[in-house]
Amino acid sequence: MKLTRVLLSSVVMSLTFAGASQAANTLIQNKGSDTLVNVAQAWAEEYQSVKPDVALAISGGGSGTGIAAMINGTVDIANSSRQMKKKELKRATDSGQKPVEHVVGYDALAVFLHMDNPMNALSFNQLGKIFGRGGEFTKWSDLGVSVPGCGSDKIVVVSRQNNSGTYAYFKKAVLKSAAKAGVIVKGSFRQGTLDMHGSKDVVDLVEKTPCAIGYSGLAYATDHLKLACIAKAEGESCVSPSVATASNRSYPIARPLFMYTNGEPQGEIKEYMDWIMSDAGQCILKDKGYAPMRDVSCP
Repeated sequence: MKLTRVLLSSVVMSLTFAGASQAANTLIQNKGSDTLVNVAQAWAEEYQSVKPDVALAISGGGSGTGIAAMINGTVDIANSSRQMKKKELKRATDSGQKPVEHVVGYDALAVFLHMDNPMNALSFNQLGKIFGRGGEFTKWSDLGVSVPGCGSDKIVVVSRQNNSGTYAYFKKAVLKSAAKAGVIVKGSFRQGTLDMHGSKDVVDLVEKTPCAIGYSGLAYATDHLKLACIAKAEGESCVSPSVATASNRSYPIARPLFMYTNGEPQGEIKEYMDWIMSDAGQCILKDKGYAPMRDVSCP
């Protein structure tokens, strides 16, 4: 009887593993942007019901990490919240890869403040003076406000690590603009910023720190944060971040979201990319707080 149970158990385990291996005949490796990782996971979960024989391995780590993996040939799709750099494209070409860029949606890069902060609107120049190297704003009183709970008055500047596409885009869109206007010397971040590994880490720190200011994708916003209204130039009306203002590009820090493949996608990868661009995929993107590529009717 004991031997029968052991044999039966072995048969059940074998059938289980056989079923698991047959359930996913294709594995698509997808890696990169922390901004995109949540929607990438949601896409992967839903796609399992569409194509049960295709499995997707999703991981974050930053846009630079995903692009590096694509250059090294270890992923099928690299997620990025910025365009590939010239040096990355050269490395890819030198490695025999042929990166193809796919815009899959749009994102509003939001500036987060603590709920008790009386600031409501900020311009690019003001952001440059807060985040930029050589910027003159180091205290909230420099902006004419007193923040309850921030006894030191010191601005706690929360940023992302430099392998992040969000970091690169904020630097290019905001700090370079402030440098061009002459309010900071260089379009680079000031020293002493608190550099977070992920967008959620930025949100968590700003929520808990009255003195803090940070930035990240709108999809990570919570009801416990204040989202600053942003003006590109002094004297212009500010625009609040939203799916709608990202879609029509009226929000000054709206950006495209990318997926990169090695060459034009083929086979199962092409089917998956086509599904992402379908109404089903774009509605998931919208549900996660991003702007779809076009008007979609979602349930």
